[in-house]
Amino acid sequence: MDVKAAFGALGGGAAAAAAPEVGVAPYRELTFDAQGDVDPATRAAVARIEATDLLVFAHGWNSERATSTRLFDRFFAPFPGLVGTGVRLGFVGVVWPSVRFADEPIPDFDPHGALPGPDTATAALDPGTRRALGAFWPGREAELDRVAELLDERPESEAAFAEFGALVRELANVDRAEPGPGAAAGGAGVPAVFARDVLEVCRALADALAASGASAGDTADFALGDGLRTLWGGAKELLRQATYYEMKKRAGVVGEHGLGPVLADLAGRRPALRIHLIGHSFGARVVSFSLRAVPDGARHVKSLTLLQGAFSHYAFSDRLPHDARRGGALRGLHRRVDGPVVACHSSHDSALGLFYPLASRMAGDSAGLLGFDERWGAVGHDGVQAVPGAPRLSLEAALRDGLPEAGCVSVDAGSVVRRGGPPSGAHSDICHEELARIVVGAGRMGR
Repeated sequence: MDVKAAFGALGGGAAAAAAPEVGVAPYRELTFDAQGDVDPATRAAVARIEATDLLVFAHGWNSERATSTRLFDRFFAPFPGLVGTGVRLGFVGVVWPSVRFADEPIPDFDPHGALPGPDTATAALDPGTRRALGAFWPGREAELDRVAELLDERPESEAAFAEFGALVRELANVDRAEPGPGAAAGGAGVPAVFARDVLEVCRALADALAASGASAGDTADFALGDGLRTLWGGAKELLRQATYYEMKKRAGVVGEHGLGPVLADLAGRRPALRIHLIGHSFGARVVSFSLRAVPDGARHVKSLTLLQGAFSHYAFSDRLPHDARRGGALRGLHRRVDGPVVACHSSHDSALGLFYPLASRMAGDSAGLLGFDERWGAVGHDGVQAVPGAPRLSLEAALRDGLPEAGCVSVDAGSVVRRGGPPSGAHSDICHEELARIVVGAGRMGR
């Protein structure tokens, strides 16, 4: 796919930049491809925004540009009424290639506010998810058609599971080998979820689905007892894990090599501009990795707010508790923010509390495949860890008493981030005025 076609698939280009469907103004979308290359038309449109404070929001997983645009519209809506009279806001939505399965609910976005429940889960791929996967993995139509066929037929065959596992590994571009040191933590090597026996993995994922409140397959399948047919719900979760693995890699690339340099260049041209970064899910990884491109001594990033961030809660740590010789992937980079780094988290987020660390938990220890290992928790599940002096606040306390002027702070947002059906729980329940007020407080933009 050439560059023009790639940005067309994302909904980028001059037409998208000129006609956003968002109620706040001035608003533009900044579009990146999977390699972190920016659409020049959207970059130019963002550079023309006149503002004192620029809110830059990166979405997490989504099915299409329209989904992310609706999210930006809903999340940005309260801000004009929250800021002081001397603040002129500009709004930017960061669009990058990610994917959402249609059974991952977004509260208030689904028709009539309906959220899928345990009885609606199915192993089959719905047409919308199949189309989204085709855009996410272009040129892999044959593999995806076969994956969809196996999930639809759910054969009771070990050979079929072996074929499915091989297809998923091929889509995720990983080799069939035992994971090397650090693989489970997201380092070099093959993640354990792709390296272990596929039936073992699918059984563990089916158990995780049940723990999240979702059935592991069609209701009729449960009458088959322990038959292999009951594991195809877990196989669908393996496919979902492959998209997470790919999104994790892309988010880091887009942040470090795309968004970060674009914002650094913009700040160099307009040194008075105050930039406030916001990210949801893997979008939190995008904006956090953009800090790697902040030049030494630069102070243009005034706040960083992470909403249900899908990356390690040790990312900013100088020393890992289980290995003092190593630090997190973003060790010390919170110091490049001229203001606080706020990690909003919720225990109601089953995508991060259960599924995100699952591959890392599959270490073969006595705790079993679903045994908890706190080393690989997500920042959106329990906040920033192993950063000395980082306070932990309730949402109510943060709104009442304010936030620190700098450094990492964790805010338990579970009092509002709590709605959503299985399998992802409240992961996408982020469109709340309370969270907008957190961003305003972090950026010292309030009245």
